[in-house]
Amino acid sequence: MLISDIPQDVLARFRRGGVIPAHPLALTAARVLDARRQRALSRYYLDAGAIGLAVGVHTTQFAIRQQGLYARVLELAAEEAEAHGSRPFLVGGVMGRTDQAVAEAETARALGYHAVLLGLAGLNDVAEDALVDHCRAVAATMPVFGFYLQPAVGGRRLSRNFWEHFAAIENVVAIKAAPFNRYHTLDVVHGVVAAGAEDRVTLYTGNDDHIVADLLTEFRIPRDGGAVPVRFRGGLLGHWCVWTRKAVELMEEIRDRPEARSVSEWLAMDALTTEANGVLFDVENDFAGCIAALHEVLRRQGLLEGTWCLDPDEAMGPGQEARLDRLLSEHPELTDDAFVAANLDRWLG
Repeated sequence: MLISDIPQDVLARFRRGGVIPAHPLALTAARVLDARRQRALSRYYLDAGAIGLAVGVHTTQFAIRQQGLYARVLELAAEEAEAHGSRPFLVGGVMGRTDQAVAEAETARALGYHAVLLGLAGLNDVAEDALVDHCRAVAATMPVFGFYLQPAVGGRRLSRNFWEHFAAIENVVAIKAAPFNRYHTLDVVHGVVAAGAEDRVTLYTGNDDHIVADLLTEFRIPRDGGAVPVRFRGGLLGHWCVWTRKAVELMEEIRDRPEARSVSEWLAMDALTTEANGVLFDVENDFAGCIAALHEVLRRQGLLEGTWCLDPDEAMGPGQEARLDRLLSEHPELTDDAFVAANLDRWLG
């Protein structure tokens, strides 16, 4: 499958930009897939205005592969996307050595996905040249959505040269920049421009510590005696799998009405978004409780029954729930509780 095989209206909407939540996994108390609530989550995101869904990624829990759930959770999201009619851009997470990543890409392709988010965690022993070959092999199966993951959670430092060679792969459709590092984020942007790929490769932010500022910034990268303007067009974020309607409203304001707020107001919103992310992703405990806290928000809204993860030892970190309570008390405007309450019965139906 090539980028040219993606329906043009779907691709155009993706390139214009928007919200792509990283889809969580709904489980019962027995830690068995809860298909009803898994479907409800997809319905929530699409009704909230998300332009796509990312499934089989970190927020979906990597252990779905060992549990034999990978194809099923991708299938459920694809079915809901088809039923919804908004024609969202579907991204399937793939990972592992080349054989595994290609096999997962083939699964995503068969289920109607448009691209695969290629995780490179676990390949830290592979030289950059060989890593580009790995990416090229996956791109021979599906359009690839690159992923620069921060080292704190299993990623690695990748050079500007790597990103130039990666962006030069013709079937690369996008890159999620999530190194949580401004210098390394600039490496991605420079690499795309050096490859002359800025019109083909759409940039999405995954920098949870800099979401709003990433989306507001126009990067001006020198090339051929001029300056090439480049922007992040949206976000593919675990952060946006909660309070998604508010995320869509924020994304639309940044994209369509940036003059609605002053520079200082936007910087304040960037700081508040980062503070909220620090609570949700349990920065205090080195990200240990990030998935469970997202589940807790969804549980309080009624979308999930509990906070259960596939790993019974995975839970919110010490003090994290108290920090979440304080955040919600001080900033209720961050939530979309009323939107969820008005639609919950229909989504669960």
